[in-house]
Amino acid sequence: MLDDAAIWKAFTDARRLTLIAGPCVIENERLCLQVARALARACARLGIHYVFKASYDKANRTAAHSFRGPGLEAGLEVLARVRARCRVPVLTDIHSEAQAAAAAQVSDVLQIPAFLCRQTDLIAAAARTGRILNLKKGQFLSPAEMCQAVEKARALGAKRILVTERGTTFGYQNLVADMRAIAILKRTGCPVIFDATHSVQLPGGGGDRSAGQREFAPVLARAALAAGADGLFIETHPEPDRALSDGPNMIPLRQMPRLLRGFLRIFTAARATTN
Repeated sequence: MLDDAAIWKAFTDARRLTLIAGPCVIENERLCLQVARALARACARLGIHYVFKASYDKANRTAAHSFRGPGLEAGLEVLARVRARCRVPVLTDIHSEAQAAAAAQVSDVLQIPAFLCRQTDLIAAAARTGRILNLKKGQFLSPAEMCQAVEKARALGAKRILVTERGTTFGYQNLVADMRAIAILKRTGCPVIFDATHSVQLPGGGGDRSAGQREFAPVLARAALAAGADGLFIETHPEPDRALSDGPNMIPLRQMPRLLRGFLRIFTAARATTN
């Protein structure tokens, strides 16, 4: 059984890099196990704290016909098997108060999606579960405003909070990652995660779907670690161009071990400089 306290301790260990990574959405169990096993092995070799992530339902797709995932019940069954077979913590997002308790039975970390980061009742429902809470900064918020969302979560009873930066809307169909956000969000006292792949998303850039610039995700990840981020959030897939959601901004799975080695060197150097 995974130790809840140990998972949180790893998140708050200033000497240890955290990686939250997996496919955007649960396409099938085989894919999730493949990604989780590959990343668990790579992270174990490097001493990186690894958390598997995938969504059972993508409730904010651009078009009504887009693939959303297997749904709550079937999706949680897959996540439970990944957690048990790969012995890694899992993270998934919730979109309504009714989903919080069910997801908490399986997921070690409940994620509040960026578009919903100010939804008071949703945050309260997640806080009541006692699970670690990952608040993703809305694309429409400044870092200072996001600090208020963290304080709201604390007031509603959340005691273990991660805050994730994922870029800010910059005109139409574009995002910009402002590295000042890392320092500002760290004022909350929470571990700060940088979402490298959603930060290179081009929302609605593909007409009835989002586009993306995956080639820049490693660039932004390195910059965020140098700026003091405690961990990275990366979506990855064996064949991103065939993925059913967010393929244009996902990193090919085969590239992850090499990238992780580089990320870890930057993280270590940044911590040495800070200390």
